Amino acid sequence: MKLDENINYIVSGLERSGTSMMMQILKAGGIPIYFDESRKADDNNPKGYFEVEGGKIINRLIDKTFDMNFCLGKFIKITAYGLSFLPQGSYKIIYMERNLDEVLDSMEKMVKITDEERKLTKDSFRKLNDKTKNELQNRDDVDVLFVNYNDMIDNPNGHILSVLNFLNLNENIIEKMLGVVDKDLYRQRRG
Repeated sequence: MKLDENINYIVSGLERSGTSMMMQILKAGGIPIYFDESRKADDNNPKGYFEVEGGKIINRLIDKTFDMNFCLGKFIKITAYGLSFLPQGSYKIIYMERNLDEVLDSMEKMVKITDEERKLTKDSFRKLNDKTKNELQNRDDVDVLFVNYNDMIDNPNGHILSVLNFLNLNENIIEKMLGVVDKDLYRQRRG
């Protein structure tokens, strides 16, 4: 399977919003993804993180030392904060969204602390999410698909079809992709 080699493909969203799951889904469908083994699977992401440089790609985007041309035609994962530092180009971005309380619950569990400033943290994450989405929608070099993690767990078929349509890919790979969605890994469900 090939993607357009003139386009940078990105999976993004806030941390703990389902970006690793989306990378797994794409990989299962045979869609080209780029990652390294710098961050191994663990109890928080038992199927893997699928990151480049352990997520430190953002630092290299900030200081303009990461060459996006290296990843043309492949999906890479860059969390929401890093998208503000993308150079001009041609991008297709799948942006994962998730209930903010679940994101924060998952982060607290991951780092094994209770956030004493949770309201402030939640406000900061909401602002980052809103700012990032607004920037993406106002860039003429970005085509973005928003995918809600919470809804995807309940209706993976519809969301994966949306992803395939967004990428102009044949639906014949959907069954392989559906097998990745694991409701047992949805551990911080709210409501």
